[in-house]
Amino acid sequence: MNLLAHAYLSFGQPELLVGNMISDYVKGKKQYDYPLGIQQGIRLHRAIDTFTDIHPATARGKAIFKPAVGLYAGAFMDVVYDHFLALDNSQLNENGWQEFTVGVYASLIDQQVFLPEKFARMLPYMQTQDWLYNYRYTWGIEKSFGGLVRRAAYLNDSAPAYELFLANLPFLANCYNEFFPAVKKMAELEWQNLQNL
Repeated sequence: MNLLAHAYLSFGQPELLVGNMISDYVKGKKQYDYPLGIQQGIRLHRAIDTFTDIHPATARGKAIFKPAVGLYAGAFMDVVYDHFLALDNSQLNENGWQEFTVGVYASLIDQQVFLPEKFARMLPYMQTQDWLYNYRYTWGIEKSFGGLVRRAAYLNDSAPAYELFLANLPFLANCYNEFFPAVKKMAELEWQNLQNL
């Protein structure tokens, strides 16, 4: 769950943010139960995920994690992308990221009526533990990897994946540097297209 990237690629639009953040909790035709702006966010989230899954940089990053986590390599790579985004001063400086994440939590709380129950239960932990901002720290990534393992069907130890992350930081940073400008451009175009439907 690359939460920070999905939040950032919501372009400051509150309803788009909700849809982008809850998409994984909304199945099939349930998306049509939401206001149009949230539906657009759900579609944008899915377009971002599809683009991410097929990007060559993601494939190279996943290859690092596959020996340790198998089919979950993509989920671990999503968290890695959030780590480098949280450190990306070309997008926002450190104070900017702090303000951004506080704003995301506030916006989600303001629109709590639209949040699926499972996401609504997670939100207080996300806010009090400041998941989005703390992706910038390696210990934040270690905790996120632990969360992935707890939710995974057949993984029981995040340490091997975390060791691979630390051992391959420059390589993974290059994957991010190739990937993020491309996904941002794609998301901007997709957002424009959604507004024109």
